[in-house]
Amino acid sequence: MSADVNRAQFEKFLTFINTADRSLGEELVAADVLFHAPTSPEPLRGLDGYMQILQMMRGGFPDIQWTLEETIAEGDKIATRFTMRGKHTGTFFGVPPSGREIAVTAVNFYRFSEGKIVEEFGQPDLMGLMKQIGAI
Repeated sequence: MSADVNRAQFEKFLTFINTADRSLGEELVAADVLFHAPTSPEPLRGLDGYMQILQMMRGGFPDIQWTLEETIAEGDKIATRFTMRGKHTGTFFGVPPSGREIAVTAVNFYRFSEGKIVEEFGQPDLMGLMKQIGAI
């Protein structure tokens, strides 16, 4: 698949993470996808693994939305820069709701195969997030 096709698939993926629509996720991520997240020592696997990440984020920030700021696509890879925004109205990593708004940068790298995401390395600014909710 070309970088342009992967970029188009990624636009759909952005809708998936902003809605947590499982059926859309099934269309966009490979069954054996690996998600490398700083919150887990081992990669999360499959759509269920990715849904865990989304549920964790939505548990603390039910209105969370990711805005795509920048992408670079080359071959089977896409590099992205997001801003995550939401209001801290649920417990997040043991931190009770603060009611504070967050705006946090994340830089993620994706690998595609046959139009589906097969691997993600996610690097959100968790330190910045924890500062914004008053945990640090």
